Amino acid sequence: MHKDLLRLALGERAVRRHLALCLAAAVLAGLLVLAQAEILAGVLSGHLAISALVPLAAVVAVRAALGLVQGEAAGRTGTGVKSALRHRLLSRLRETGPARSGRRSGELVTLAGRGLDALDPYLTGYLPAAAVAAVVPIAVLARLFAADLASAAIVLVTLPLIPVFGALVGMHTKAVTERQWRALARLGGHFLDVVRGLPTLRAFGRARYQAEVIRRVADAHRAATMRTLRVAFLSSLVLELAASLSLALVAVPVGLRLLSGSLELPVALLVLLLAPEAYLPLRTMGNRFHAAMEGVAAADDAFSLLDGEAEDPARQDGSAPGARTTARPGPDGHAPPMSPSASPPTRPPSAGRRAGAAPEIRLENVTVRYPGRREAALEDVSLMIAPGERVALVGESGAGKSTLLHLLLGFVTPASGRVLIDGAELAGDDSWRGRLAFVPQRPHLFAASVADNIRLGSPAATADQVRAAAEAAHADGFVAALPGGYETVLGERGADLSAGQRQRIALARAFCRPSACLLLLDEPTARLDGRSESAIVAATRDLTAGRTAVIVAHRPAMIDLADRVIRMSGGRVVPAAVMSEGGR
Repeated sequence: MHKDLLRLALGERAVRRHLALCLAAAVLAGLLVLAQAEILAGVLSGHLAISALVPLAAVVAVRAALGLVQGEAAGRTGTGVKSALRHRLLSRLRETGPARSGRRSGELVTLAGRGLDALDPYLTGYLPAAAVAAVVPIAVLARLFAADLASAAIVLVTLPLIPVFGALVGMHTKAVTERQWRALARLGGHFLDVVRGLPTLRAFGRARYQAEVIRRVADAHRAATMRTLRVAFLSSLVLELAASLSLALVAVPVGLRLLSGSLELPVALLVLLLAPEAYLPLRTMGNRFHAAMEGVAAADDAFSLLDGEAEDPARQDGSAPGARTTARPGPDGHAPPMSPSASPPTRPPSAGRRAGAAPEIRLENVTVRYPGRREAALEDVSLMIAPGERVALVGESGAGKSTLLHLLLGFVTPASGRVLIDGAELAGDDSWRGRLAFVPQRPHLFAASVADNIRLGSPAATADQVRAAAEAAHADGFVAALPGGYETVLGERGADLSAGQRQRIALARAFCRPSACLLLLDEPTARLDGRSESAIVAATRDLTAGRTAVIVAHRPAMIDLADRVIRMSGGRVVPAAVMSEGGR
């Protein structure tokens, strides 16, 4: 029995009432087997008239009605327990925040959804079966002792074999089921992390690799599920075999004694009808146990969060809250999700050398429309950015600035017009992303080490190159102060870092990609304090030197870095003359 679940069920008044009704109906239906066996044995032996079949039908009808009551009450019990546990879990996460739980958001979503839904087999199947197994075998044994002492003794000796074998297999089942649940939680956590960071992965050319990682994680979950099913089938085989052999030990002597005349027919029939009912509840409980193990593993996980056992492990050694010092395995069970050891071979970057010169960018009458929207995000935009030129895009929200960046990233395609890079049309050229670096307004940091987050776009970068990129982005100071330095595993979406620190890690990614000849920056200083803004502006000035740069900016410090300012409004570029008049 899961003590925490029972305590939760008994603590909720409505749930307690439904649980009591469910268990009572299950036990009463099991006890009615005694009356059913008595009547049927009497009718078959001729000691009772055929009219006795009427009460037999009534017993069967009552058992069926009790089964319906049990099912309805069990369903309400399961719904109530899951609702109460979800409410407590979400309340706990609201108080502490998901980041302090030490879990990814995807893992928490999997736990609160699929995980707690898996409690149904435990609440609606295992608990009633356990109540029946605790009462009915004892009642059957008592009746068998009153009817035939020899048969009752055989049942008494063989009956413990089923729970003994069930416990032996059950210990192994618990281990493999916990591994299956961890694989499922890891799959959910990593999948959500990848989906959230998909624009970043695509911009740095890592989306295909992450698809392979997800495939490996899914295969690991599939293998864990198959191991669990094999153990469950083995358990059923063991329980059925033990019950069949035990019944044979009862039935063979009864048949021989019946032939010799030492046992009366009514007693023999009663023993043969009741003996299976002594073993059946234990077999049912064993089968329901295996079906309920995934839910039990999820409940253990949920109660560990409620009890605070899953708080940030770094706090246990006295370090700052939120900092994690131990590198944890990635979603494939071996390496962090962006580990260079698992990445395809890539030419390592070298400081001061770039693959290709700064490009010329030309937009010719480009119009972009998003599905389901009447207004164009960009309308008839023509623009030329010279090689090595730094351009600042300014304008109100919704003016089309971010759409223009996504156009250059290849995330959207124009409905009309062309985008030319050094005279070649951009459409359909995925290799183009290898020549650019992207720093979004809200950079996505993955649940991996600081070093792996920095080398996202250059998987083969060495530790020295990662450190040099962090120094150039003014990030080395706070990274070195982390408990694990560059090997510190970040919380999901960089939850352990401030906004300015996350932005500097994103800039370090761009510095770690010296082959990038085009820089796209989407308001990198938004929502930052003055100190962080100064560091970002200084790092951006160094980063854009000698490169073509398109910067979406609002703050004057970032706009001052540009060689030219382009104002956008309503999806169009505002002509320079209009800008001058507006300035007057």
